[in-house]
Amino acid sequence: MADYIDAAEAARRLGVSRQSLYAYVSRGLIKAAPAQDPRQSRYLAAAVDQLAETRRRGRKPREIARATLDWGMPVLESALTLIETGRLSYRGQDAVDLSETAALEDVAEILWAMPAETAFPRRAPAQLKAYQHLLALAGSAPSSDTLLPLFAVAAPDEPTSAWRTDPDGLARGAGDLVRLLAAAALRQAPGAAPIHRQLASGWGIGAQQAGLIRQALVLCADHELNASSFTARCVASTGASLKACIIAALAALSGVRHGAVTMRVERLWDMLDPADPATGLSERLRAGEDIPGFGHQLYPDGDIRAAALMAAIGPDFAAAARFADAVRQLTGQDPTIDFALVALRRHLGLPEGAAFLLFAIGRSVGWIAHSLEQRASGQLIRPRALYTGERP
Repeated sequence: MADYIDAAEAARRLGVSRQSLYAYVSRGLIKAAPAQDPRQSRYLAAAVDQLAETRRRGRKPREIARATLDWGMPVLESALTLIETGRLSYRGQDAVDLSETAALEDVAEILWAMPAETAFPRRAPAQLKAYQHLLALAGSAPSSDTLLPLFAVAAPDEPTSAWRTDPDGLARGAGDLVRLLAAAALRQAPGAAPIHRQLASGWGIGAQQAGLIRQALVLCADHELNASSFTARCVASTGASLKACIIAALAALSGVRHGAVTMRVERLWDMLDPADPATGLSERLRAGEDIPGFGHQLYPDGDIRAAALMAAIGPDFAAAARFADAVRQLTGQDPTIDFALVALRRHLGLPEGAAFLLFAIGRSVGWIAHSLEQRASGQLIRPRALYTGERP
């Protein structure tokens, strides 16, 4: 349950008078919630503490703007995903607990607030001729490189505004987009089976191993306002289609500081001695280079998603354990979901690039959820820039 405090405590933590606190509320810097006594208000303790930290960093507009965009104050409200006290939850349901048994379609039902049987009916999405033509041209290019263009031609735009007024049509359209993204990742025709089973079949692994893919997809489904989800919300706020939101989010995910961290982990892993990764890692640190896939600012005690997935993989994959242990001893940092996805790919013998594909397919459910939530708010995301150039 969220921790709320009264106005006196909020003003104390901020180091301001109550009048200043009320001014912060009127300016939208912090939100007041109603209390049992209608004459009083209460405040989310975490939001008050974040605003206090922003004020401590500096009151200059430039410093406040930088702090807000860099792991700082929330920039908008969302009822989708909470990251708090080292845990991750989707609409109040613990993500790690969900990953034990739920499928990606079940998480979509939670995040979209739409029945899974409506969003993912027992029929495959329609297949466009342009998609088949581009498939033939893909050749031997890595699937992670062809995912965006193949999805762009495979998925239709929302045909009319009817999607926005027909809940069942919107649900089916959203589900089709996830299925088409999975098809583009596998370079095959879209199917109607659960996403994790489609991926397991396409990659030639058994039903028992498919459970690990299912769990990875659920753990990747959403992660609050990461760069790709925020990008999706910006595009959604303009009134663009859900397809456009996913394309924009895919472009953001491809960056080496986001989803493509998995590619960096892969390259580093290939450079290390499997029997003695510590030596190569020590040399890297002495050269001033970082170790990708370790340490997450939102999880000081370790990324709970990575811990769950690594536990599911089990101790049999000794190379991953040696890698993670070596980094932990050298830096004190634990694996992130990026490292865990690469470990899963190597453990199952999936094609190179599959870690990125799992990330993208799982996160597509979150992108759609954020797009729908932003669309429902009716708000255009249009911040102002702090001008630092030459004055006219």
